[in-house]
Amino acid sequence: MPASLPFLQVDVFTDRPFLGNPVAVILDADGLGTEAMQRIARWTNLSETTFVVRPTDAGADYGLRIFTPERELPFAGHPTLGSARAVLAAGRASTHDGRLVQQCAAGRVPLRVEPGGTRLSFEVPASRTTPLDARDAAAIARALGLGGPVPRFESIDVGPVWVTGELADAATVLALRPDMAALEAIGRALGVTGVTVHGPDRARRGGADVAVRSFAPAAGVPEDPVCGSGNACVAIQRRAAGVRDAYVAAQGEAIGRAGRISVRYRGDAIEVGGETVVCVEGLLRID
Repeated sequence: MPASLPFLQVDVFTDRPFLGNPVAVILDADGLGTEAMQRIARWTNLSETTFVVRPTDAGADYGLRIFTPERELPFAGHPTLGSARAVLAAGRASTHDGRLVQQCAAGRVPLRVEPGGTRLSFEVPASRTTPLDARDAAAIARALGLGGPVPRFESIDVGPVWVTGELADAATVLALRPDMAALEAIGRALGVTGVTVHGPDRARRGGADVAVRSFAPAAGVPEDPVCGSGNACVAIQRRAAGVRDAYVAAQGEAIGRAGRISVRYRGDAIEVGGETVVCVEGLLRID
């Protein structure tokens, strides 16, 4: 086991440093055990930390393990994009006709890498949608501080499981001041990653069509700055409502970020992507 491992920190869903969602990426991590990975993820204290390992699937370019400060995830969106950018930047993988394939606990995840190598998108894994019962939906609405009729909430499983609901508009989304303790209790009771809400931005501020926020206090992340898997769930819910046009979502404004997420529907597939910026390169001492 080496005394240190290559380390990159990549800001995702932004073309300017410090305005997206950072992910810590540890390369050449095959020698680390699960306990060590979790300890490192708790120390970085980012919404996710990833560990690049050799794939066991011959059809994959690299393997990835993904951790929040509290648990391992089978898949997550912004860590997938940030880790892909890291393995390309460090020469650990090369594209094939502009494509990469990641292997994680959720299986193979195809990625598209656009010319220049900074803009990437992932194909949303197979999903499962379950309507929330009225009592749980009402509890979530109270925890979010919503008044009036309770929105329709659904539990959408894309690896992480997000309770997802559409609110009246972007202003309502941005005005939320959630009760994090209540959301944490609900998340643990339901066994979900967290709650993602979205609302149309009819003014298209900053070129965005939709505003999104994701709360995951049960996973150790009170508010995820810009959430790839949460936006995947939004895309799935919008498609079920009949929306199939490409759109741009904004996330992070409520906590001082300016993430932009591009969503495209390609036949039965959904692609979620955005720009990436390498902000830190170095060595992580592990001895």
